[in-house]
Formats: sequence, C-alpha cells, structure tokens
Amino acid sequence: MTSTLSTQQLPATDVDPFSHEVLEDPLPMQAALRDAGPVVHLSRYGIYAMARYEEVHAALTDWQSFQSAAGVGLSNFRYEQPWRPPSLLLEADPPHHDAPRAVLSKILGPRALRKLREEWFADAGELVDQVLAEHEFDAATQLAEAFPLRVFPDAVGIPRQGRENLLPYGDFLFNSFGPVNDLVQQGRPQLPELSAWVDEQCGRTVLDTTGFGAQIWAAADRGDITHEQAPLVVRSLLSAGVDTTVHGLAAALCAVATHPEQWQRLRREPGLARVAFDEAVRWQSPVQTFFRTATTDVDIGGTRIPEGEKILMFLGGANRDPRKWDTPDVFDLSRDPSGHVGFGMGIHQCVGQHVARLEAEALLTALAQRVEHIEIAGPTRRHHNNTLRAWESLPVRVHPA
Repeated sequence: MTSTLSTQQLPATDVDPFSHEVLEDPLPMQAALRDAGPVVHLSRYGIYAMARYEEVHAALTDWQSFQSAAGVGLSNFRYEQPWRPPSLLLEADPPHHDAPRAVLSKILGPRALRKLREEWFADAGELVDQVLAEHEFDAATQLAEAFPLRVFPDAVGIPRQGRENLLPYGDFLFNSFGPVNDLVQQGRPQLPELSAWVDEQCGRTVLDTTGFGAQIWAAADRGDITHEQAPLVVRSLLSAGVDTTVHGLAAALCAVATHPEQWQRLRREPGLARVAFDEAVRWQSPVQTFFRTATTDVDIGGTRIPEGEKILMFLGGANRDPRKWDTPDVFDLSRDPSGHVGFGMGIHQCVGQHVARLEAEALLTALAQRVEHIEIAGPTRRHHNNTLRAWESLPVRVHPA
C-alpha cells in the first residue's frame, strides 16, 4: 500500500514565485523546488506546486483530475468572477472545450499553414535585410516583436490600425494569471481601452474575409461552433498568439547569440531551425507557469491534494529537470526537445504551436542565410510578467555572411 503525504507533512516554502527577484531569474527557485520534492506547499499563497517533469507532465495530461475550467491562474473561478469571459480553449474542459479546439486545430494545422510558408519566408527575409542595415540592433524589439506583429495579425485578418494594443493586452492577460501584485495594478488603467479594442477586432464585420478570423466565423455558419462562441475563439488567437511567440523567438535569438557553436551548426544545417526553436522554448520556457484545480482528492507524487485546491505547475522547472534531460541548462541542437512542456501537453497543448514554429523557422532561416556571427552587444534587460519569461531588450551585434 502506498502512503501519501498530507499538507502538514509536505515540504513547504514561503518563497514568492511572483516576486521581482524570482521573475528576474527563476532558475534557483525552480531548482530548490525540484530538490525539495515532487510536490511542495507554497505557504504564502496556500497552494500546491510541482516543478519536476514527471508530475507536471502527469497533471497536464490528466484533465479529468486537474481541471482548467476553474482558471489557469491563481484566481479560482469556482468562487471568483473572472475579469473577462473565460477562454473556450485555455479555461474550459471537455465537452465545452472540444468544438472550439477542433475548429482551431484545423484552421491552424500544418496543412493549412503551408500556403503561408512562402509569404512568411519572404517577409522574414525583408525584415532581416532591413535590420541588418545596422550591425548592432535590439533583437527583442526589432526581430522577436516585429516579425510576429508583421505577419500574424495579417493572417488573422485584423485591421492594421491599433495593432500596438496586442502586446500590452497580452501582457496584462498573462500577468492576471498571478496574484494581484504591482504588475497587475500597473496594467489596470489601460485595460478598459485595450479590452474594448480586442473585443472589436473579433467581430465578423471587422475581419478580413480570407483570414483565420473569417474561417472561425465560417465554422459558426456551418454549425461547428455557435455564433456566440466565434468571437471568443477569435479572441483566443489575439490573446495568446502574439506574446508567447514573441518571447519564444527572443529565447531562440538569445540562445544562438550565446552559443556560437550551435549557431554555426544551424548555418550548416538550416533544416534544424524548428529544432532550434523547440530547444529554445525548452531552455527558456517563455510560458513559465500555469495553474490547475483538483476536481477530487487526487494523489500525485506521493501527495494527496484535496479537491478544490489550486496547483501551480512550473513548466520552466519541468523543462530543466535533470531527471528528464541530460545537461538541461545547455542549449543543444543535438538534443531531441520534443517532449518539452513549453507548449503545455495533452488536450490543452498550445493550439497555435505550428504557427509559432513556422514564424521561428522563417526568421531563423533568414538570419542563418545572411549572418555569419551573432553575439550579445550590451546589457540585456528582462521584462517581468507573472507568467511569461520575457525580454525587454536583447542587444546583439552581427557580422554579415
């Protein structure tokens, strides 16, 4: 018979994973949590936490025991009213999750994206040529931000005016998954204006007739989803389709700028561009954390978590767990990173991951064709967010091929 630990017997810590010190560098805290045990009690918030790969993967794939519908942030939707209608993909479970997921999976699938490939590769080449006019530039803003904001809103079909609202809206959204701290308070004054703009972009009449958004409305016309669900599914694209890709691209650019031997390998083997992106997502984990809620008393990692309790999963911790990965702190293109949980896992795995990979492949390929060496050119700056591991500035110096 297997024994289970109660809350009183669990390893516990009063560390604040949402403090600025931890957000600046979460790796020491994640290592301490992994070393403490498979499940740790975070006494500051009265929640359970997991930072090892095995338990994080298990919770992500067991949606029946670890639900998303009570919110993927600290707030518990069983008792608290969310600030916006919950996401039909991220914050819903079957059966409510199934139809919207099926619609987006088809629209954003590899087959559907093939027609964008040539256009996005051309756009990446144009952007890189523009940026390389200067031998030193900020890779975070001029590449990692600029490229998704150049191609993805066009693909969704939203108007050009107002696109500068996408990043601050996403920043608030991902901050809101944490506690109501200073990062949330800073974003609140802008929220009514940002939310109104995003909601407006989700309407049928605003969207271009050929983009992802129009295809979502067409799915509603066919009865695949309801017309009430359609704007919420479009909103999911605008909420989670930009920031995560921006910071994933920044992670990849940081990786190749700090690992010159890996950059040279990528230049020799440009077919590794997608591997490089996935390894960068594992190495940096742009989405650091997500919450689940126990639907019943559930045993995991030798601990019994009571029904209704919140569980904080450290995706970043799992992606650097030495129990799963050899030399996990090293960015290595010879590694198979495909098991990483940077895009989640199971039925809630990121539905837009193929879009992000195509954007990354286009941008990294364009750079590899044109740049012999890339290196960090000055002090880098992190952008603090309760959920994302983000860059504010990533200055690089390049030597054209």
